[in-house]
Amino acid sequence: MPPDFSVAGKHVLITGGTGGIGGAFARAFQEAGATVIVADLKAPAPGTLPDAIRFEPLDVCSDEAVEALAARVERLDVLIHCAGRLVRWEEYKPTVFMSILDVHLVGNLRLANAFRGHLKATRGCLINIASMYSYFGAAHVPAYSAAKTAIVSLTKSLAIGFAEDHIRVNAIAPGWIKTEISRGGREDPTFNSKVVARLPNGEWAEPEELAGTALFLASAASNLINGVTIPVDGGYVAS
Repeated sequence: MPPDFSVAGKHVLITGGTGGIGGAFARAFQEAGATVIVADLKAPAPGTLPDAIRFEPLDVCSDEAVEALAARVERLDVLIHCAGRLVRWEEYKPTVFMSILDVHLVGNLRLANAFRGHLKATRGCLINIASMYSYFGAAHVPAYSAAKTAIVSLTKSLAIGFAEDHIRVNAIAPGWIKTEISRGGREDPTFNSKVVARLPNGEWAEPEELAGTALFLASAASNLINGVTIPVDGGYVAS
């Protein structure tokens, strides 16, 4: 049998789904025949997502909100946690540090727990979003870097812990992507020049360029991939 890369008919939930990466994933899955729900703090701007994509309001830092969403979702094959934030040079403050970890790391665990039953029923998968900052430090965003490093370990732990339910758990580590969250870095001439100089193709990537990896991890073609984090960095680390 040839490998099955299809996601047609799958039910997909993407947190942070109105943002750059989350929105790109939502459009890609919908175009590939999946039924997509995006969950975010704010509704998508008009015209940014197809009408067929369902929006649900969600604060991933609220146990009650996550559990309420799980109660409203009937079926789920793929859960992708894209919600995230960073605050350049402010994350040394303990309160800010903790808030960043809550969104990226604790929020990930809340979602995994709340939707474990859904994914067990479909033998589905969880796709986490790590970062290239999972592999090296970031003086300007220490909380973001710490959270994304922890996502790599959490992905491994969840893959082992959820294996008895036939749920696969993997992560994608994006490199330098043109999103709102990366705007500060792109508009900082010194920072931007260092990034561009090291990228083999000399430019930041579009969010849509990550979507293929997400579709692959959600498909039957990746059934033997579990507990890993896949760097998608345009060759940055190789340079």
